[in-house]
Amino acid sequence: MDIRLVITNCPDEETANRIALAVVEAKLAACVNILPRVQSIYRWQGVVESAAEVPLLIKTTAAAYPALEAAIRESHPYDVPEIIALPITAGLPAYLNWLAAETRQ
Repeated sequence: MDIRLVITNCPDEETANRIALAVVEAKLAACVNILPRVQSIYRWQGVVESAAEVPLLIKTTAAAYPALEAAIRESHPYDVPEIIALPITAGLPAYLNWLAAETRQ
């Protein structure tokens, strides 16, 4: 099983909820955690910026990742949204099996 944790940040709760619901309904993710707002400080186009953002923790498979990334990019309002995928190297087997089953097309 090749499982991924995908992280992205949204500008507000409405966007976070819309993306989370869409990727779970499309079976591109088994589960999405919507975290409380965080303050992000970053450099964008040569200027240091600060913004409140809503992080999403998205659980998916490597096979579903390309379509998941495309779905996030399509509905995300940022020009260049943060979309990073981390491998899950271990976990409760029953949970990982459920995750894989829920993202199978």
